[in-house]
Amino acid sequence: MQMHSVRYSLYRDLMGWTMKRKLSSEATAAWIRLMRVPSRVLDCVEQDLKKAGFPPLAWYDALLELSRAPSGELRPVELERQMLIPQYSTSRLIDRLVDEGLAARRECKIDKRGQFVEITEAGRELQKRMWSAYSAAIDKHVGSKLSDADAAKLCGLLDRLGCSCGEAKGETKGETKAAPARDGVSAR
Repeated sequence: MQMHSVRYSLYRDLMGWTMKRKLSSEATAAWIRLMRVPSRVLDCVEQDLKKAGFPPLAWYDALLELSRAPSGELRPVELERQMLIPQYSTSRLIDRLVDEGLAARRECKIDKRGQFVEITEAGRELQKRMWSAYSAAIDKHVGSKLSDADAAKLCGLLDRLGCSCGEAKGETKGETKAAPARDGVSAR
């Protein structure tokens, strides 16, 4: 489900259109924090990457997903589905990666209209270099503020809201895969 659909659904619920019980002030406060914190943390991480001289986080996310693909390539729609960060302009992102030599477009041999996006060696190298700054930013803005026990508890609470930390996007119920490390080494 797209983030805007989740927001609309939760907004609709908060407005009482489908509520079955009275909304508590604690639940409202939690909702407000759920809406504010992700963008604030992402902004901080983006700033840290920029200060380190790296491109935006969406580049890292796309390169990581391409590097995790079995053959290092995905169809653009698959890439968009796999990314952690909502990417409304995936085609522009792909164009930028291709222009910088970090990815290449490849025609699908079976469906001549289709195409694949394939990570290049330069893309793999940049993704690996970015991880040092990205992991430091995650630690600075999340890890240093939460104990491991708190982080596990937060994951459990988010799981109850349908934001499973233990499942990759697009997985069907019944599949269980470990939470992926975002360093590009471990696969989903």
